[in-house]
Amino acid sequence: MKLRFLGSTSDDGQCPTLYETDRDTYVVQGDAVTDPEALAELRNVLPGETCVEIPKELLRFAEGA
Repeated sequence: MKLRFLGSTSDDGQCPTLYETDRDTYVVQGDAVTDPEALAELRNVLPGETCVEIPKELLRFAEGA
């Protein structure tokens, strides 16, 4: 999989960050969701999957991809 950096809302170059792949998908880098109540509300999280939290403003980078 090849990644292309789209943008970040981080001031120090870490997360959250959005990437586009060569597979017509996106990869999102963010903080892992660890809140037990939030995790209990997620649906159909399969083995090997995880959930990350990102600010809404990060998605503006997906619009121009």
